[in-house]
This record gives sequence, structure tokens and C-alpha cells, in this order.
Amino acid sequence: MKKPLTIIYYLLTTLVAPAFAQPQLSADTILLGDQTVLRVSGEECGKWHPEGDGAIEVLKEEYDTLHKAMLTTLTCFEPGLHYVKLGPDDSLPLMVLDIEVDTSSEEIRDIAGIEQVPYTFWEIIRWVLLGLGMLALAFGGWWFWKKWKSGKVSEWLSDEKPDTRTAEERALDNLETLRKKQLWQSGRTKEYYTELTDTVRLFIEETTEIRATEMTSEECVDALKCKGASDDATALLRDIFSTADMVKFAKSEPLPYEHQKVLEETVEFVKKMWACVNRNNGNNENDGNNE
Repeated sequence: MKKPLTIIYYLLTTLVAPAFAQPQLSADTILLGDQTVLRVSGEECGKWHPEGDGAIEVLKEEYDTLHKAMLTTLTCFEPGLHYVKLGPDDSLPLMVLDIEVDTSSEEIRDIAGIEQVPYTFWEIIRWVLLGLGMLALAFGGWWFWKKWKSGKVSEWLSDEKPDTRTAEERALDNLETLRKKQLWQSGRTKEYYTELTDTVRLFIEETTEIRATEMTSEECVDALKCKGASDDATALLRDIFSTADMVKFAKSEPLPYEHQKVLEETVEFVKKMWACVNRNNGNNENDGNNE
């Protein structure tokens, strides 16, 4: 009778019991921040996922295939008694002890003070070069702004070569170009006199401080007198403007020889005015040297 009972007990303990999970903590009392391992053995241990009470943290979970056990590493940073929940009605207690600090024998201080590391040679050179670079950049920006304001940058960026001609040479070249266009010969009389007077006004602006392009013909002649122009030059300018204004505003039609005469007078005016400007500049230089 005893032998069958022994066999039944053996079957229950070896076959049935392992089917149930058996939770166990490697340590049920730990210090603040230490770790403990929850070991759940059994066939159905993979279904067990412990939960903390808010203070207990799950660090990692791993399955031990050799021993058929689920290993869960836990930690806690709040002192006191906590519970590891394994199910609705099952939990394991975990006591977390605070770390006592003995402040009676020695006051709290840093383990080591802040060490002052001296600057190396290359670190100093790097800052010096950086400062020099910033100064060079600031100077370069200022220099570029001055050149931009003076119009030098646009000249550098332009593909055209700078005009090195004098104001007299530029005016005479424009008058020669106007003659070759043969505007009045093709009936474009007004355009002919407009270009001619524009050349004269630009020449006056380049050689004097008179804003000739913004003045009427009479105002331009009077301003030129005030600048010390010769009577011959002002008389020529008055004749040129008079003929041109009659064509542009009164729709006058001069005779062919008059067109050529006005062009020749303009050339003569430019030469006389240029000589007058050079003479005045020479007198100003002599006055400065005498002073």
C-alpha cells in the first residue's frame, strides 16, 4: 500500500510542481541604489513580468534556458519597505536601507579640488591668431566698404577698361562720333542737337563745379561767367545753346552749313574752356606755393 503512494507523490513533485512558477529574490534587503535579482523558475516562468510599486525599477530581463528560469534585475533609490508585484494577489517584500553619512567626525567636502590646468603654447597661439584674424577681417570689411562707396569696386568688377582720357579728349571724341553718325543729314535734327548739348553740359560738369545738366541754357552761361570763363568761351556757348534750343523747342530747321558751324563752334568752345581750366588750376597751384 505504501509503495503506490510513494510513486504518486514522486510524480506530483517531479512532473506537476515544476509547472508552477517559483519566485525568489537574491536579496530581500539592499542598500540604496544596489541591485537584486528576481528569479522565477518553472515551465511558465516566461509569463511572469514583475512590476514595482513606483520606486522599484526594472533594469533588465533575461531567460536562463539551462535552468528554465526568468532573471529580472531590480534596483531602488528610495529607502523603505517596497513590494515587487508578481500578480494580482502575489508580491515579494524588498527592504531598501538608506546610506548613513557620519558628519560628526569630518565635514562633507569634495573628494578633490578643482585642478587649474595651465595654458599650453599652442592654445595661446591659437587665441592670438584668432584675434589677429578678427582684426584683419574687420579691417578688410572697412576697406571694402570705402572702396565700394567710392565706386572702385564696380570698376574692378566691370570688364571695361577705365577711361584714362581727359575731359577735353572725351568731349572731342564724342563730337567726332556725333559727326560720323550724320544725324541731321538723315533728318534727325533734334536728336543731333540733343546729343551735342549733352556733350557740352557733361564737359562743363567734369571741368567745373557747375551742375550744367540740371540748369537751363541761360543759367549755365551765367554760372560759367561766374567761374571766370573767358568772354569768347561764354559767347560760343550762348550761340550753341541758342541754336540748339530753337531746334528742340521751336522746331526750327537750320540750314546745312549752320549744322556744321555749330559743331565747329562746340569744338572750339571745348578747347578754349579746357585751356581756361588749366590756366586757373595753374594759378591756384602758384598761389598755394606762395602761401
